[in-house]
Amino acid sequence: MRIETIVPDAPPMRGVRGADAAGFGKLLDDLGSVLGGAEHAEDAFATGVGDLQTAVYERARADVALSVATAAAQRTAQALQSILNMQV
Repeated sequence: MRIETIVPDAPPMRGVRGADAAGFGKLLDDLGSVLGGAEHAEDAFATGVGDLQTAVYERARADVALSVATAAAQRTAQALQSILNMQV
């Protein structure tokens, strides 16, 4: 598993994944994978195949990823609103 730092306030730099539309789509796909992994781990525990530690760990990872994505979306919406409210 590879962990990648997400800094929503940083300006996009050349060569950095996430600086273009394809990177944004990949970021959403990765978030979906984390959420899906948590659901799979919980289902495995519920059926007796998995263990509680894995289910709790995966759910915590998913919760953190979702919190970061939500905060980034809120900051983006605030920035866009600020731009749209500027007088020209």
